[in-house]
Amino acid sequence: MNTRRQFLITAPLGLIGAVSACRSDTQAAASAPPAGAPPTFGTMPASGPAVTTATFAEAEKLAQVTMTAAEREQAAASWRTSIAAMLERRTGPRKVAISDSVAPATQWNPAIAGTVAGPAHDRFIRSAGAPGPLPATDAAIAFAPVTQLSRWIETRKITSVRLTNIYLERLERFTPTLRCVITLTKEFALAQARKADAEIAAGKYRGPLHGIPYGVKDLLDTAGIATTYGAEFHRKRVPTADSTVVKRLNDAGAVLVAKLSLGALALNDIWFGGQTMNPWLLEEGASGSSAGPGSATAAGLVGFSIGSETGGSIVSPAMRCGVTGLRPTYGRVPRTGAMTLCWSLDKLGPMTRSVEDAMLVLHAITGPDGADVACVPCHLDYDAAAPVKGLRVGYFPAWMKESPATDVDRAALEAVRKLGMIPTEVTLPDWPHGALNVVLFAEAAAAFEEMTLSGTDDQLTSQVNDAWPNLFRQSRFLSAVDFVQADRMRRMFAAEMARIFQQVDVLLVPSLRDEMLTVSNFTGHPSLTMRAGFVQVAEARSDWAPDPKHPLPKFAPPRRVPHGITLLGSLFDEGIIVRAGLALEKAFNVVGENPPGF
Repeated sequence: MNTRRQFLITAPLGLIGAVSACRSDTQAAASAPPAGAPPTFGTMPASGPAVTTATFAEAEKLAQVTMTAAEREQAAASWRTSIAAMLERRTGPRKVAISDSVAPATQWNPAIAGTVAGPAHDRFIRSAGAPGPLPATDAAIAFAPVTQLSRWIETRKITSVRLTNIYLERLERFTPTLRCVITLTKEFALAQARKADAEIAAGKYRGPLHGIPYGVKDLLDTAGIATTYGAEFHRKRVPTADSTVVKRLNDAGAVLVAKLSLGALALNDIWFGGQTMNPWLLEEGASGSSAGPGSATAAGLVGFSIGSETGGSIVSPAMRCGVTGLRPTYGRVPRTGAMTLCWSLDKLGPMTRSVEDAMLVLHAITGPDGADVACVPCHLDYDAAAPVKGLRVGYFPAWMKESPATDVDRAALEAVRKLGMIPTEVTLPDWPHGALNVVLFAEAAAAFEEMTLSGTDDQLTSQVNDAWPNLFRQSRFLSAVDFVQADRMRRMFAAEMARIFQQVDVLLVPSLRDEMLTVSNFTGHPSLTMRAGFVQVAEARSDWAPDPKHPLPKFAPPRRVPHGITLLGSLFDEGIIVRAGLALEKAFNVVGENPPGF
């Protein structure tokens, strides 16, 4: 066993995130306490290997704390009887295996005490109007939004079988270029399509997703179909049951055509089959971790897709690939049967080619399932025809003047004014939002603890500093005290977001502004990322930290690529950001352009 792995497995890691133990392996047995004496700290049987005060001195560098020489002496002398036994769950002798299905006892509730989150009733009114004639070419049909595809299927202008074959042919043709598919579900899809056509012919129309081919990020379980998480050691993992989201889409009559790629274990865009590419710019990755959903949806390979987000995994590929990404409120969509990265952050949501498509999909997958303890009863209020005039749209003035904002972001703010919405300046305290990631790293490292301790992480393709293997190993040294303090700061940010949404109805932000991308994920607020225009890029973009040994491609002249904006709404009020998004989508008038060559 190599030194690093042996160290991780055997070294007790304390509440200051350090390796520690006692100075001596011997200790006098304590006499039995008198009757009625309560148990006390510091009287546990000694456990764990011995260390010296020097161990604590080195550990202080990791935790960025300082003890005196006397304090180190006391800590080292008492460690084996006061703290080390708390690691018995992992180090033994009474080891306990924790099933992947077990969620933490503590749960994140994004709502502030005394407030009512979300609308008070359910309403769902999709846009009216005829879809227009069926296009003459398969490619034009493939790029049509679900709003049109569903009407053509409902009125039997096209069959689900024909539409499914169109997408299957495109998936087979373009997957070698984009590397966006892990498993093609051809026979399963055609059986579902035939069933949909038979039901529709018999007058049993299930709704706007009936007969629509779709793909899901390959972290959602599918019964009898491999679900790999994009990771080498899960390539042969075949679930026996569908995830709740897949089951609900199947119940809605949708047709599963592909399990789509994700960066391994939901990080960035590299998986065991390579890097998923952006159809608008084939020299760069599609961004991640919902890389396959972003790439396949943008290239017209599926009618819609399902992605997931923990810290930007819907927003970023939606931006890069020029599609619409709807990240629902934390707690709206059940994650049962989905890979866990972070229990208090993971969210599942649609990725589509138009704004209303995303709401059609959300409507089908929303609401608790009785299994995901974080998923709560909530309402969905959406009326496509509701006016947007008078909506207060918050924005951060300084953010609009500096990178990553572009002229597209600034033009979007002007479009808000022209539509009769009211731009409203807002502020957010300049707190260290990056400190919140203690929660993400600790939860993620816990979710994949066995992989780290067993050394299975060595099989993952990406082994750079900012990939999961290194981050999970480092996360074992995080302080539990700092985890709690980060969680408390999370509540402070939630209060600030609640204050902002007392002032405005919607927030407009540059999509990849780190402060809001991080904060809004931790506070659980819903977001809608949508194409708003185009920008010129002189260099390929990447999710990975710069690597001088592997420079990114440069372009002369610069390349034209889509650029999106992000709207955020109050908790459980996805309807209002989609209403605003619909109005802006019409004003921008850029959603109809498709990537060249597809």
